[in-house]
Amino acid sequence: MKIAITGGTGFIGLRLVKVLLSQGHEVRLLSRQNNFLEGVKHFKADLCDPSDQTKLEEFLEGVDVLFHCAGEIQNIDLMKSLHVSGTQRLVKAATGKVARWVQLSSVGAYGYCREGFVTEKSPEVPFGTYETTKTQSDEIVRNSGIPFVILRPSNVFGPTMTNQSLFQLMEMIRRGLFFLIGNKRAIANYVHVDDVVNALIKCGYLPNATGNVFNLSQTISIEQMSKALLRGLGLKPTLHRLPELPFRFIAFTLGWIPRFPLTSSRIDAMTSRCRYDSTKIVEELEYTFESSLEERFFDFSRSLK
Repeated sequence: MKIAITGGTGFIGLRLVKVLLSQGHEVRLLSRQNNFLEGVKHFKADLCDPSDQTKLEEFLEGVDVLFHCAGEIQNIDLMKSLHVSGTQRLVKAATGKVARWVQLSSVGAYGYCREGFVTEKSPEVPFGTYETTKTQSDEIVRNSGIPFVILRPSNVFGPTMTNQSLFQLMEMIRRGLFFLIGNKRAIANYVHVDDVVNALIKCGYLPNATGNVFNLSQTISIEQMSKALLRGLGLKPTLHRLPELPFRFIAFTLGWIPRFPLTSSRIDAMTSRCRYDSTKIVEELEYTFESSLEERFFDFSRSLK
């Protein structure tokens, strides 16, 4: 098959490229940089640049599956240009050329969630520039007339990730500064990068995936997650649990201080009881996760010792 990938040099995209190459596919990669990978046909173009439209059309000529993985997670000023305008340009170039479009999105499309059960039928109420522009990108793809699949993972992690939140958590654990807050019902939603890649490939291959949105996430209690990270670091899995209310007050009064470690958003994350459901992709695409999150976090932590 002829496969085209945007964002193929990123955290998820690069893993996807390597798996597809190992399966013997012809892989095309779109990038703003001269990042040449062995076995890949490289197209240098910028989705944010209208003058590169012809290059986009060349990139997508005769493609069986396009994996649109390009995303901007840091620079707010570039998010709309890439996620919205860039997707519009890509749709224009893909029309009549691409047999299937697989869109890498985010559960952020469903908005802020502290408690409850989120499915693909939940309303889309994104909060924040990244989440809003990614959801707009999804809508552009839905209305493009191109056969599509949208995959929405929760927090994606792995050893080469650029997001520093897990690394910061592990450093606090290593230094003995981490503690549990609130009751034992708090959970976290994560998915390993290898599981995301496997899901993307199923979305690209299986006929019954077309026209669907799929959430992808696993759930683990904050306590189990913390203990798995401790064991991976070779530390005794003993944790202290403290009441939530005093720390809410501290975060409210001191959270404005730059680099202050305790913020309202972090307390929210440590006390959340929101669950993102993956039943649809498991049942309809016969998808299976390779390992439990407990095993994944243990291996992740151990690899960074």
